[in-house]
This record gives sequence, C-alpha cells and structure tokens, in this order.
Amino acid sequence: RSTDGMRWLPLLALLLTCLVAGQARAEQKYAQVVVADPYVELHTGPGRGYPVFHVVERGAAIEILMRRTDWFKVRTEDRREGWVSREQMLHTLQPGGEQTAFNDGSREQFTSHRWEAGVLAGDFDGASVISVYGALAFNSQLSVELGAEHVLGEFSNSYLATLGLTHTFVPEWRASPIFTLGTGVIHTEPNVTLGQEEDRTDQVGYVGLGVRAYITRRFMFRAEYRSYVVFTSRNDNEEIDEWKAGFAFFF
Repeated sequence: RSTDGMRWLPLLALLLTCLVAGQARAEQKYAQVVVADPYVELHTGPGRGYPVFHVVERGAAIEILMRRTDWFKVRTEDRREGWVSREQMLHTLQPGGEQTAFNDGSREQFTSHRWEAGVLAGDFDGASVISVYGALAFNSQLSVELGAEHVLGEFSNSYLATLGLTHTFVPEWRASPIFTLGTGVIHTEPNVTLGQEEDRTDQVGYVGLGVRAYITRRFMFRAEYRSYVVFTSRNDNEEIDEWKAGFAFFF
C-alpha cells in the first residue's frame, strides 16, 4: 500500500530523540576535572538516597563518564566509579585551573537558540492529534519548521507533513506570542468499515497563532492554534481548526 511509506511518525520521533541525545553528549566538554573542595562524595547511584561509598580528596583528578539530570557518573584515578552531584561538580576545576561550568541552558540561550525540537498533542477538527516538529532558526525571531502529525479520528486516520515559517514577536520575553505560516500534504485513510471511500492525498496551507514560554534549562512550553485549508480535488475546499500544546527542547 502507498500509505505504508507515510507511517513515519515513530521514526521521526526517534530521530529527534537521537538528535537531542547527541547534542547533550556533545556538550559534556569537561572530560576531566580536579577536586577543589576538601573532598567530593561518590554515591552508588544518581541521587542523595544512594549511599556514599568513597570520598575523593582535594587535588585528585576525576573523569566524567556520563550525566543524568543533576548527577554525574565519574571515575577516579584508582578506577573507582560513582555518582557526584552537580552541586559538588561546580566546585571542581578544569586541568587549566578554570572553574568548572556546565552548559545547562539559560534565558539568554533561549532567546538566541539555533535548533528546536518538540512534541505536542491536541485537537484536529474534533479528532485527537499527536505532532512532532523540528526547527532551525535564521535569527532570534524567524525560523523554518518541519513537522509531522498523526490524526486519530473516529472514521478515518490522517497523516500530515508540513513545512513553514515561525515568527517570534518578542524573543527576549520569557513568554512570547508566535505566528506561523506554511504548507504541507495530508493523507487520509478512511476506516475499512466505511466501505467504498478511498484513501486520498491533498495539499494544505495554514496560518496560526500561539505562544512559547521558557520553563527551565533547555525546556520550553508551546501552545498554538492553526487554521488549515485543505485543497481537495473536489470543487469545495475544507477548512480545519487545530489546537495543540506540548513541550520542546532547544539547543
């Protein structure tokens, strides 16, 4: 079936997840740091509820193996591996003597970030919709956005791919209005119980208004309304309203 090739939403979501994970790994620039406090505590797991099993004294070097939220898995010079809190890691030094810092995201980076990816859910003309998107910013106000949606209706399922522009009115605000404009393709599959109706693919255009808001670190909230026009092969075009909201990761 021609529709088999359009069942790409799970794959796109996986690709976005890999992109985010790859970026996070790339930001772990401090492969080795030196303990500056009298000591740092090594826990058996990433949390204060895990017991301390070893103490690393001032002047010793530790290697950063991975990060999980506010905890870092490290390896000591005698090859012990354990977890250190972010609070203690901020009191270590780089080999050159500089204070250790971690690029966790900030309001300033939110204003001028280059890449963005997110997942939203909502209502598409009375049906449930799940949406994923990725965006590349030309500047702090204008970005190009590629999206994919899966519409789960009572009488049919639809798959939507869009390409458009997003304008952020006041990027330096914690919460700013946004305007979207774009085009795309929608493929609709009627349920088999409807009998004679056939699958169809149509072009769409849309305009939308919404809001984006900085939450913390690299996370943001996004909500928007879109008005779609479906350019059908029949004489009458369809107008569809969509409401959706969700969360995004910027870098």
